[in-house]
Amino acid sequence: MRQFYFLILVTLTLSCTKAQEADFAFTHVNLLTMEAETIKKDQTILVKYGKIVAIGNSSDISVRSTETVIDGTGKYLMPGLAEMHAHIPGNRNMDLLEETLFLYLSNGITTIRGMLGQPYHIELRDKVLTGEILGPRIYTSGPSINGTSVRSIEEAQTKVRDQKEAGYNFLKMHPGLTRENFDAVVATANEVGIPFSGHVSIDVGVRRALEAKYASIDHVDGYIEGMVPNSIRINPNTNGFFGVNFTNIVDQSILDELIEMTLDQDVWIVPTQAMMERWIGPEDPEVLAQDPEMKYMSPSTLSNWVNTKKGVIGAQNYDPEQALKFNEIRRNIIRRLHEAGVKILLGSDAPQVFNVPGFSVQRELDAMVRSGMSEFEALYAGTVNPAKFFDDEGKYGTIITGADADLILLDANPLNDISNMSKQSGVMVRGKWLSASDIKTRLDEIAENYAKN
Repeated sequence: MRQFYFLILVTLTLSCTKAQEADFAFTHVNLLTMEAETIKKDQTILVKYGKIVAIGNSSDISVRSTETVIDGTGKYLMPGLAEMHAHIPGNRNMDLLEETLFLYLSNGITTIRGMLGQPYHIELRDKVLTGEILGPRIYTSGPSINGTSVRSIEEAQTKVRDQKEAGYNFLKMHPGLTRENFDAVVATANEVGIPFSGHVSIDVGVRRALEAKYASIDHVDGYIEGMVPNSIRINPNTNGFFGVNFTNIVDQSILDELIEMTLDQDVWIVPTQAMMERWIGPEDPEVLAQDPEMKYMSPSTLSNWVNTKKGVIGAQNYDPEQALKFNEIRRNIIRRLHEAGVKILLGSDAPQVFNVPGFSVQRELDAMVRSGMSEFEALYAGTVNPAKFFDDEGKYGTIITGADADLILLDANPLNDISNMSKQSGVMVRGKWLSASDIKTRLDEIAENYAKN
């Protein structure tokens, strides 16, 4: 009789537990949904067909019908990151292409915004979404809009219309545009409905760029030049690398005006601060070349990076103290923008000088925290904000039912220390699981291949 009542009790208990077929489950995990700065303990998340289909207390969700179960006890699950200033190889070398996309994935980057597009990047974007090629979700610009590619109003109008028709997600603005040609780009982009992001040309200036409603200004470009008082008569073309030559003449009180304009025009900012520190800072390039992640880059690329930085710090007018002050001012600009409510996006400009895809985002997160953002705010810039930027809220960037299963499983709480973002047990991209051992095996293959060469 006791056994009979026990069976009834078990049956009732199971009937109260949600049973649902799933391809994958994370059980007993600490959950950071990014909807709020809180950790939900002992949660189970079910994934089917690349989507999150159930979330709840582990005691309430059955995994009996689940193919693969990961015990998340003591671990932390959060949304995948977006690298909002990424680069994709410019040629169709498929080995290099797939390697680069994997490097992004290896650090939990499940979405990238490609900032220098080529025609085949549209094809690549579609193949990644269908699963034909493993990689993060891709948004891509068209080829560069700059002073060389756009030399007249007519050329501006034609290139913008062509890129819109080709299916690019946005225009990439580069330096060198005259004010007249820039205005033609903006007018045509507004006419056909394609956003534009990137650099600020000297003839345009940050005020006109803000007025024109850039979707995002990357590298905080133009802000230092915009902080030079009008009373100082200076050739704007002598600004140097992102305004470094104007470091000692800027008036930081002018920043209030630029912040107000940024807010009024609803322009997003992609700081890429870690890149700026590594490129123009006084560190020895031979030392930077020994960073652990450099083994995942080709010897020729690494040699080029070393020589590029040697050219910067070896220039006759290079002043290491000025370079440090320049980056201090930049961090203050980022802090002030953020505190005022300007919307920030995570981006590192990889691959760039000593910025290895994927790994450079870990350095950028650290730079954002050093620029006054909390760990949660820095992560928000790489999860929720990119989805908002692309008007894709609910599709990714938060862990909610119905969202794509783009996830990172961490061994430690990233809200306690942003460096915990590098302590990963695995990454899921649209339902495909890459364990830490899978990632290590592939990274070792990449490193060994370059070591042979």
